[in-house]
Amino acid sequence: MPHARAKYNLTEGGILNKMLLVALPVIGTQLMQMTYNLTDMFWLGRLSSDAVAASGIPGMYLWLSFAFILIGRMGAEIGVSQSLGRGDEEAAKRFSGNSVFLAIILGLFFGLFLILFRYPLIGFFNVQEAEVAADARLYLGIVGIGVPFTSLTSAISGAFVGSGNSRTPFLISSMGLILNMILDPITIFAMGLGIFGAAASTALIQILVCILMITAFKKDKNRPFIQHTIFVKPEKAAVRQILKWSVPIGVESFFFCGLTMIITRFQAEFGASALAAARVASQIESLSWLVGGGFGAALTAYVGQNFGAGKWGRIHQGFRLSTVVMGTYGLLITFLMYFGGGFLCSIFLSDPDIVAIGATNLRILSLCQLPMCMEAIASGSFKGIGKTLKPSVVSLTCNTLRVPLAYYLSRTSLGLNGIWIAATIGATVRGIWCFTWYMWFAYKQKKGSVVEPGNIPG
Repeated sequence: MPHARAKYNLTEGGILNKMLLVALPVIGTQLMQMTYNLTDMFWLGRLSSDAVAASGIPGMYLWLSFAFILIGRMGAEIGVSQSLGRGDEEAAKRFSGNSVFLAIILGLFFGLFLILFRYPLIGFFNVQEAEVAADARLYLGIVGIGVPFTSLTSAISGAFVGSGNSRTPFLISSMGLILNMILDPITIFAMGLGIFGAAASTALIQILVCILMITAFKKDKNRPFIQHTIFVKPEKAAVRQILKWSVPIGVESFFFCGLTMIITRFQAEFGASALAAARVASQIESLSWLVGGGFGAALTAYVGQNFGAGKWGRIHQGFRLSTVVMGTYGLLITFLMYFGGGFLCSIFLSDPDIVAIGATNLRILSLCQLPMCMEAIASGSFKGIGKTLKPSVVSLTCNTLRVPLAYYLSRTSLGLNGIWIAATIGATVRGIWCFTWYMWFAYKQKKGSVVEPGNIPG
């Protein structure tokens, strides 16, 4: 693959330059996704706070879909990066093709699940306002159509990132965002479709982005492989290895979202205002975890290629540089959320009482932003090596304990604030634990307990 390997080979050249080559577009793609969500929320907030709440509840199930979407994406990213790092392009192609196969199957399954079971799924939250519940069911049924396309897009994007090229997925995501920003006000207000218009715009753009990603995979000059059919006959060995890598990540995501849904039900007891404030605050907080996750995803590709090549020195140096970069960013976001939360919420909400609730939420959550950034770095490094179970164990344990803590604190004088305090405690412990575990792993590797590459199907 000389056309792409020369430019996107992460095993040679300046470490920070190579990491930023991958990280910046990945972070940009994550920010595009956040802005994509904020665009819907911005226009729906002009419609009513109930509309924001109605779109936020289905958003939980779309988040849950990423548990399935990540299986295809991470299989492609880890498999392609490690295989190219050890110079085996044929294995990289097999991992890419089999990841696409899994992405299509899982995307179709979950998309149909959301559409067919939207009534009981929305009913789970026990929303008090009947109109909000009805709008939420409508929104979920429409956006469920886009889930299979998002799943396929994600798997192809994983192959691009694993090869070192995160720029192409970023450009395609940017195009989708621009089109969404144009369509939203037209469908919501000009056409008078309200929340139906917002959902339809979202699904339509997801389909279009998928088409563009498939086209880029086949024709872009910096595509991962010169000659490669995107759809291949599944191979048991490759599928098993993909599932071995990806299932822990998918289970982690599934339970994290599921547990968050339970906590959202706790929030629903405080009314639609609490749901709307939480929806806005969570999107603002994503400035931290989406960027951290984006940098972690880039680190997975960087570590994967260097692990495949057996270059541990570059892996350790990359981890140290990432810690400095994301540590600085985490501190900046902490400051922004703590002191600027009210202003940020007022951009999306007009009711001063709901703005005040969101601002309090952000001040509490600001205290865990630095540990969350450190977790993203450690988790991304573990995934690049193929040790996906370790960060998943940390996440599952801390997030499970968060639920009873939120239940207890919300029933004290803390009320709604108790739910956010529980989230902050859980995220802080999770970040410190995961980061410390990777530091210990790296220390043992330096002392001679080397994890050998090459244990993937050739």
